Amino acid sequence: MVNEQTLQSLYSDMVKWRRHLHQNPELSFQEYNTSAKIIDLLTSWGLEVRSAAGTGVIAKIVGELPGKTIALRADIDALPIQDEKKTEYRSLVEGVMHACGHDGHTAELLAVARYYSIHRHELVGTRVFLFQPGEEMLPGGAVGMIAEGALQGVDAIYGVHLWSPMPYGVVATRSGPFMASPDEFELEIIGRGGHAGLPHECADALVAGAAVVLALQTIVSRNVNPLESAVLTIGNISAGSANNVIADTCHLGGTIRSFEPELRELMHKRLKDTVHHICELHGCHYELTTEMGYPPVVNDDLEATRLLKVAREMMPEGAIICDRVMAGEDFSYYLEQVPGCFFFVGAGLPDGASAAHHHPQFDIVEQAMLSSAKLLIAVSDDAAKIEQ
Repeated sequence: MVNEQTLQSLYSDMVKWRRHLHQNPELSFQEYNTSAKIIDLLTSWGLEVRSAAGTGVIAKIVGELPGKTIALRADIDALPIQDEKKTEYRSLVEGVMHACGHDGHTAELLAVARYYSIHRHELVGTRVFLFQPGEEMLPGGAVGMIAEGALQGVDAIYGVHLWSPMPYGVVATRSGPFMASPDEFELEIIGRGGHAGLPHECADALVAGAAVVLALQTIVSRNVNPLESAVLTIGNISAGSANNVIADTCHLGGTIRSFEPELRELMHKRLKDTVHHICELHGCHYELTTEMGYPPVVNDDLEATRLLKVAREMMPEGAIICDRVMAGEDFSYYLEQVPGCFFFVGAGLPDGASAAHHHPQFDIVEQAMLSSAKLLIAVSDDAAKIEQ
């Protein structure tokens, strides 16, 4: 049972920590002050603390009762986005803000660590706290944390994302594939520019680029089983410099997202084939570079079931099995090593008016941090019990 009185007493600290971090955001792998603050707090509470993966932090507390070792993770990095909110806690750093809720993740995990330091005599097993850098930047901080022993001796791991598309009061996850692999690509089409009135003497890179954009839209619609899920999106295109000049280059950038390894491979193959043949048809050369993102987040069946069971005991009407999500998360690397579950806690306004993640107006309903902390405590306590 979670001690509600202790947790409620920590809420004001959670808000204070979160707002301090929101005002002082740091980009991926540059979270020096964030890391220092985390270390100072954890050390003052008597936890075993060490740095990892540059600006990451690994902390541990061993309970007085025998049980399993459960890891809990929070990401700590911000994004290169200008904060446009008018709140008193808006970012003080030009062009940098916590636009994805990582400040809340950090604050709630600090509260969980403080909670266990107060109730160490009741703690079953061991808790490992992972404050991870660089979730927003490939290759992600999880890889470095794992390489430096973050999961050594860990039996299960849980992670939470405060999720503004869902209203406060909702908890959501699912077993199996949950979040997608977010791959990216850049394409430079090289043609032969010239006078707009003499197109027959040119190789129009812009026209080739337009043809590529349209053709790529058929990869999902005509190559992927309709019962499977995949996305190919062109996010940017640029070409040309004047109305009467045929462009000699055209740049395209986009993303491929999927859940299954075989489908992921197919999407990349069809991308390469499509680009090659269309550029050849238009007499253009090309340079295609791809960057493989994080693997899909695949929740363990047992641990996802456990999380939903605990959540339904806390909020019978608010715990749901949600659809898969095409966003990516490097929590997937932890789940490749040990069983666990990643889940969403609704942090949006009830009328759905909350700004989206990665938006300059992004914010959270701060009470969601309390729900997240309570869930992390309850599910890890349940998982730490040794079955008789």
